[in-house]
Amino acid sequence: MGAKNGQNRKDIHSGLTVDIVLKQDQRTGRLTRGVVKDILTKSPTHPHGIKVRLQDGQVGRVQAIIGE
Repeated sequence: MGAKNGQNRKDIHSGLTVDIVLKQDQRTGRLTRGVVKDILTKSPTHPHGIKVRLQDGQVGRVQAIIGE
């Protein structure tokens, strides 16, 4: 079991605090912290991170899982 890096859908659920990279920040790698509202990726894993929608409506791929 590796660190929870946001690539496994089973590690992510609504209400979890995560760091995501927004589409427009992919080149810079700038992270945005927020709380997961919806999981958008259907597959169980994704190499670039599971895509989520935060409670504030921003969409990006999970880079790090912070906690509850």
